[in-house]
Amino acid sequence: MPEVPFVSAAGLAEEIRAGERSPVAVVDTYLDRIAERNDVTNAYVTVIEEDARERAAEIEAAIDRGEDPGPLAGVPIALKDLFGFKAGVPATMGSAAVGEFVPDESAVVTERLERAGAIVLGTTNAPEFGHKLVTENPLHGRTGTPFDPERTSGGSSGGSAAAVADGLAAFAQGSDTGGSIRIPAANCGIYGIKPSFGRVPNALRPDAFSMATPFSSSGPLARTVEDAAIALDVLSGPHPSDPYSLPAPTTDYRAATDRATDELSVAYSPDLGLFDVAERVREELDDAMDDLVGVVGQVEHADPPYEGTLSELRYAFTQQTTVLFAALVDGLESDGRIGEDDREQLMSSTATLVSIGEDSDALGYKQADRPRTAFYDAVESVFAEHDLLVSATAAVPPFEHGRDGPSEIDGESVANPVVDWCLTWPFNLTGHPVASIPAGFVDGLPVGLQIVGRRHAEETVLAASAALERVRPWRDAYPPDEGS
Repeated sequence: MPEVPFVSAAGLAEEIRAGERSPVAVVDTYLDRIAERNDVTNAYVTVIEEDARERAAEIEAAIDRGEDPGPLAGVPIALKDLFGFKAGVPATMGSAAVGEFVPDESAVVTERLERAGAIVLGTTNAPEFGHKLVTENPLHGRTGTPFDPERTSGGSSGGSAAAVADGLAAFAQGSDTGGSIRIPAANCGIYGIKPSFGRVPNALRPDAFSMATPFSSSGPLARTVEDAAIALDVLSGPHPSDPYSLPAPTTDYRAATDRATDELSVAYSPDLGLFDVAERVREELDDAMDDLVGVVGQVEHADPPYEGTLSELRYAFTQQTTVLFAALVDGLESDGRIGEDDREQLMSSTATLVSIGEDSDALGYKQADRPRTAFYDAVESVFAEHDLLVSATAAVPPFEHGRDGPSEIDGESVANPVVDWCLTWPFNLTGHPVASIPAGFVDGLPVGLQIVGRRHAEETVLAASAALERVRPWRDAYPPDEGS
């Protein structure tokens, strides 16, 4: 049998249900690896050993009684230290201002994963309130990609991605407001999918409507497309506490990974007609697209016909995200999770975003929806002719810690190094389902291919992803001294 930490979640669940592996032994193996390896990438911020072992013993006893614990029976997972709350486990949100908040209720995503048989090993690092596309904060430090721990894992679900890539969790929960699932997936050489807005419910309070502007989604990070599909099957479906939650999908996402793709039409736009993408990254994308050509019906170069500028679209995104973070901090203050004197403990970058958001006016906030609408229409015009839109996930490979982004790409200066290297956030303005799939390597560092689907068409994204995975597998491409 393969080494436990690099067996797929689907394989682990199947073997545990069949009695071929003990969930207690599996959890012990993962916990031992976390103890040995977590100092390398700094993926976890809290590990709940006792709770995980107790849960594993319960699942083993249930199997001995002939019961089926669920599709994720005994699978060890990780939760992002943001909104992936688990009752009784500290939730810092990467913030010294929040401190040791311990929720007394679990998040909807946690409840659903545990009900399906998953075992939570702990919580993973994220930047303060998830406000950056790199993972670092004064409370827990920086998280690196296992391919080079001196380089960023991406953000904000960087701890979750690093844990999965380094064999410290079978899969992990992440959330995505501007690329926070997809950028870490690309930087850590794994698969991550941002579902359609509302596909995976949030039950946030005091503001249940907060994640609509820009569209924010929870979703899985995994080493295989099948694992992500199983997780999405478990996570999807309506919840009464989420006013945006979608009806239960009519599609079995796991089954979609076996769906035929030879009639799909794909639009390939490596830079979306807006971004500068490093030539070495483009070369890897082109190589991956050569393989995709063999498993779909048609590939055509086509940029979304957006007539605005990157600056105008970026303004829409930053206008809305600054208000989002200002409202989030205000909500945490009203909840008592941030005290009267705690604002001075916010990271300077967080404080700046909050200050800008607090100074925004309602008209300016709504005016940002105009370029947002124009880009949405441009993407929809692509889908009038094609089933999928494919681009780079990030314009550059993982870069060294200490920066929010590159100041130049191939010698050309970057106007906004914080977000102009990420081709992800425009789709948080539109709400389409999007995945990042490993595309290859630049100087030994992973880069990702972004696959965008029509509204609510996760099954098509998963089908194409799985087809590409079959002809271009990456599961044996993890760092050779640590991988399978």
